[in-house]
Amino acid sequence: MTAANGEEVLGALETAAAIRAGEIDMREQTERALDAARGTVARVGAFAHVLEDLSRRQARAAAERLADARRTGDLAGLARDLPLLGVPMPIKDLTQIAGEPFEAGSTALRGTIAPVTDGVAQRVMDAGTVTIGKTTTPEFGMPAYTEPATGAPARTPWDLRRTAGGSSGGAAAAVAAGVVPLAHGSDGGGSVRIPAACCGIVGIKPSRGLVSPGPYGAEGVGLVTDGVLARTVRDLAAGLDTIAGDRPGDSTPLARRERPYLDAVGEQAGPLRIAVLTEPLAAETDVHPAALRGLERATELLRGLGHETTSIPAPFTASEWAAFMPLWTVGAAAIELDAVQEGKLLELTRWLRERGRTYSGIDVVRAISAMQTLSRRTGETFASYDVVLTPTLAGPPAFPDELQLPDGAADFQAQCEFTPWTSTWNMLGRAAMSVPLHREHVDGVELPFGVHLGATRPGDDALLLSLAAQLEAHDPWPLVREPVSP
Repeated sequence: MTAANGEEVLGALETAAAIRAGEIDMREQTERALDAARGTVARVGAFAHVLEDLSRRQARAAAERLADARRTGDLAGLARDLPLLGVPMPIKDLTQIAGEPFEAGSTALRGTIAPVTDGVAQRVMDAGTVTIGKTTTPEFGMPAYTEPATGAPARTPWDLRRTAGGSSGGAAAAVAAGVVPLAHGSDGGGSVRIPAACCGIVGIKPSRGLVSPGPYGAEGVGLVTDGVLARTVRDLAAGLDTIAGDRPGDSTPLARRERPYLDAVGEQAGPLRIAVLTEPLAAETDVHPAALRGLERATELLRGLGHETTSIPAPFTASEWAAFMPLWTVGAAAIELDAVQEGKLLELTRWLRERGRTYSGIDVVRAISAMQTLSRRTGETFASYDVVLTPTLAGPPAFPDELQLPDGAADFQAQCEFTPWTSTWNMLGRAAMSVPLHREHVDGVELPFGVHLGATRPGDDALLLSLAAQLEAHDPWPLVREPVSP
């Protein structure tokens, strides 16, 4: 694959293949990635913590696995069992790695060292990847921008004045800037797909229950799941294969498909029935013409590929969406902090927690019921279709001061207007992806505009990957963006 500047760029799977072939020394590659990670902190703010010692230990262990496979003549088995061996894949700083920093973008947790390793992080590391570092996240992952209290903000390399999105903004910036080929993220209302759109890469929020939050996390009301960001659909699928899987005690386990998700990239899904939705859902807001042109581009391409597209109206109003607002704020209020930590919080987190404390247990139960009722009605509306197509965002990557506002209520509303579609698929629990199909110049700067693919049935992650691969094959996008300062 080739970057926008014409230089050769290896993806995750290509890197792993080159390592197995002896064309790349993974320890040297790890040092290059560490150097790049340190360099991006000042430019795109991708990393909250660069983990040099851990990464070097992982690279040595991976090199030993490779040497063993060469001695036994089982490189094919190694490629089958550990297809990402030696590949840099960072982990978001909302996820714990025992013995490493865990600050979640908040000064309330500054200096915290994680006592345990979360299950999804363990899966990523067990795959033989090299962590490189913990990627930047906003305070407790709450907003759709990444302006942490603890370090540099995450910026899209397309325009360093603009946000990388959130809350997996550091992960997206690291991938888009070419530091790593793929990254772990998490998504409770769009937190993988929003930064993917802002940074011109692909990102997937898996189906509810496909990726276990165990053994230390909990499903809660089911809005949050771990996901993956990458530059190519093949790498994204390989990342999903790495993190997918249930654990004992999961409340909503979803069996992963028997074949690897990577195989889905080569499958020709279709012809599919695709609903095209342009009306915002979570807020009443204008949609930028370029976002709509991106949607039109995707629609025309899908028709050309033999799929059937149908325009549909919004299945609910912004006021109906707001009926389960207590779930967002009570979740924030439930974070255990002492009085000293409470005094260190940023305005949005403080506002969410204060608002959450005003709701009673009855209010929360009613909000859960409202979400489930709205989800059921939306599911009925979408049932005649295989996929719903929308813009990922209402506009281009935003300037930070358009989203991070001094008043918490205004801040939250601005985020809803910026991201009026993504949270619907957290509510539904269905898989969803952002695909960087479109680009346009805005105020003289070329910027990415993502299109959003939302599944209508549980477990249709492979279907979305197949469809995204079709789009990628027929209308490919730039792979690495050199950071630009207009």
